[in-house]
Amino acid sequence: MSAIKKSSLVDQVYQKLRTEIIMLKRPMGSKLNVNDLQEELGVSCTPIREAINRLQQEGLVIYENNVGAHVLLLREHDVLEIQQLAVTLHCAAARLAMENGDRKLIAAELEKHLMDYKTARNIQSEVMAINRFLGTFYHNCGNQRLDKSMISIQGQQLLLRYIYAGCIPERGKLKDDYQRMLDAVLRGDTESLCTAIRENADKATPVLLEFVSQYQVPDSGEERASGRDRSRRRSG
Repeated sequence: MSAIKKSSLVDQVYQKLRTEIIMLKRPMGSKLNVNDLQEELGVSCTPIREAINRLQQEGLVIYENNVGAHVLLLREHDVLEIQQLAVTLHCAAARLAMENGDRKLIAAELEKHLMDYKTARNIQSEVMAINRFLGTFYHNCGNQRLDKSMISIQGQQLLLRYIYAGCIPERGKLKDDYQRMLDAVLRGDTESLCTAIRENADKATPVLLEFVSQYQVPDSGEERASGRDRSRRRSG
């Protein structure tokens, strides 16, 4: 029997902050003050600093001299660049997966994740199903460097997916997009697969641009109030 791996304190702080940032529970542009996080999380400054450094490397946290660390604040050009890069990587992974992978196994995995998407009851489950669906191409592409390239922007991609899913009132609304991708895999039609991937991104981009253009960064008073509210909920 294999031993159960225990996550380190740094890993726990990193995962908590990463999840909260991606799900917009920590607003874009909000400050990450180490002292405030110590009080909030009940841990020393060392794991917090290390977790923030990891989030900075992932592009979810920005550090500025004389300002400190704050959550990434997406602007219109950021959305366009992330979307363009993601589509390029998705299509590259899809092409390689179709060339090098077992198409039947890929289709079976995609079908499972599509069902998870269709039955998702909340945004978190929906976004994770999409992430696993598209991740299938990376797992089967046979190119580790390509896989690592996607991992480097995965946090930002997940953030965009949460924003987009939150702007769509109906859960599972994009199931036809992913069905088209699955059908293309079943037919062995790589070009149609890549077209479906691009059109899915093109559908999301205007919604994302509209969201970030109207996004208001909370002031420091609102951030402190939010932190006090979280503290009261924990102690209540």
